[in-house]
Amino acid sequence: MEEGMNVLHDFGIQTTHYLQVNYQDSQDWFILVSVIADLRNAFYVLFPIWFHLREAVGIKLLWVAVIGDWLNLIFKWILFGQRPYWWVLDTDYYNNTSVPLIKQFPVTCETGPGKKKPTYRYRCLNVILWLGFWAVQLNVCLSRIYLAAHFPHQVVAGVLSGIAVAETFRHIQSIYNASLKQYFLITFFLFSFAIGFYLLLKGLDVDLLWTLEKAKRWCERPEWVHIDTTPFASLLKNLGTLFGLGLALNSNMYRESCKGKLSKWLPFRLSCIMASLVFLHLFDSLKPPSQVELIFYVLSFCKSAAVPLTSVSLIPYCLAWVMGQPDKKSL
Repeated sequence: MEEGMNVLHDFGIQTTHYLQVNYQDSQDWFILVSVIADLRNAFYVLFPIWFHLREAVGIKLLWVAVIGDWLNLIFKWILFGQRPYWWVLDTDYYNNTSVPLIKQFPVTCETGPGKKKPTYRYRCLNVILWLGFWAVQLNVCLSRIYLAAHFPHQVVAGVLSGIAVAETFRHIQSIYNASLKQYFLITFFLFSFAIGFYLLLKGLDVDLLWTLEKAKRWCERPEWVHIDTTPFASLLKNLGTLFGLGLALNSNMYRESCKGKLSKWLPFRLSCIMASLVFLHLFDSLKPPSQVELIFYVLSFCKSAAVPLTSVSLIPYCLAWVMGQPDKKSL
């Protein structure tokens, strides 16, 4: 089994080496694609756009992203996935041959195990959109391989798992009218399961944070290793986003603005999109202090919860209030 994985990993290293040698001129493009494809942009950019254009699509997008990334975390812990940038330096597979030279970049040194995060999709009737979708997928996959962040088999697994999660949620209608209590219970279950699973394996002397040591040891520059790529940081950011959506959809501000007469007026919806994008861009520049991990995780949860709460309820309510639409009752 180990020999088979070594062969698979070596194929991935050779692929990365080939791309880095033969497509050096595309380095900036691959870095840009990887940054744009970051899951954060699904929350800070795609979600407010889709929510105010087609509310159901926005809600589904956020659910698929959160649940898909939660499953990704659990499978990472189970599969103990490697990452190219540390495996090539840490393995003894190349004892009798020269080690392939793999370049690292500022976005290379992620600290979690190397299972590709799912990539998400929605059914489109237009063939041009489908071609565009697969072109984006191909560029994202190639960028992750080029940057030595993932092996080829991991990016393929990520695409397939993303499609599976998206297809599953296409048949789940309860997410569109879930109560705040249901959002709380689901968030609590996802958190408790992940923490319980971590503690169970830790009790069996299985170190699930081994990847952090690998990243710190083999990353070329220490400043490229970020705490916000650790498994617990991703977990709390995603759960904060989901809980924030529950708070927003069950708030009076949302009911008085997004369910009022103005919600059907295109200029109002476009104004909500523009205001959300500007505010969230500024809000994203605020980074929680990382000196104390626990404080960082708590603030990351709160910051993530504020993203849907702002774009779904606060900004639409304020815009509707300026236009004189909602009852000026309680918030």
